[in-house]
Amino acid sequence: MPDVPDNNSRTSPVHLPPGGTISYTERWLSSDHAARLCKQLLESLHWRQLPVYLFGRWIPQPRLTDFHGDPGTCYSYAGLDLRGRGWPGPLAELREAVALHTGQRFNTVLCNLYRNGNDYMGWHADDERELGRDPIIASVSLGASRRFLLRPRRGERGERREFVLASGSLLVMAGDLQHHWQHQLPKALRVGEPRINLTFRQVSG
Repeated sequence: MPDVPDNNSRTSPVHLPPGGTISYTERWLSSDHAARLCKQLLESLHWRQLPVYLFGRWIPQPRLTDFHGDPGTCYSYAGLDLRGRGWPGPLAELREAVALHTGQRFNTVLCNLYRNGNDYMGWHADDERELGRDPIIASVSLGASRRFLLRPRRGERGERREFVLASGSLLVMAGDLQHHWQHQLPKALRVGEPRINLTFRQVSG
C-alpha cells in the first residue's frame, strides 16, 4: 500500500456553482514515494501515442497514454476503444489507496504521460455514457507540476478556476461537475520534465 498521509490530509469538497464538487489534496503521497512511483511507471508502462478522431479527422494525441482495468472493462472516447487487461502491481496498490480516500471503487485507470510542457490536454468534459450520470473521477499526479484549468460549459455561468497539480497530489471531481464544467491541462513551454497523470474511473459494461 502506498505511504499516503493520515486522514488529516483529507480536504473538504468545494462546490462549484452551477453544479459539481472538486477537492484537491496537495501532498496525498509523500514526495519520496511519488518520485519512486513516477520513475517506476515511466519505465514499466506501455506508453503509446494513439490517434484520436476529432473535428472530422484522425490526429495524434499530444501526449502518450496507457490503459489498465478489470478484465472485460472498456472505456471509449474520441474514436478509441480501450480495454482492461488487469492491473500491474503498483497501479493495483494505488487503486486501493484511492478507494480508501474517496470511498469509491474504481475499475479502470487511464494513464497519461506528458513528456514535457509541449504535451497537453485540450478542453473537454468526462461525460461518456459508460461513466454514468454523475461520475467520481480521481486524478493522481506524478512528476512535474502543471496547471489544471476549469471553465463553465457553453451557456453556463461561473468563473474560471485553476489548480497547480503537484507531484503526489490527488484531485477528485464529483457530482454533476462534468455536466456544467470543462477542464484542460494547457501547454507549459518552460516545463522540461515529464508528468504522469493517473485518472481512475468506474465504467459500466
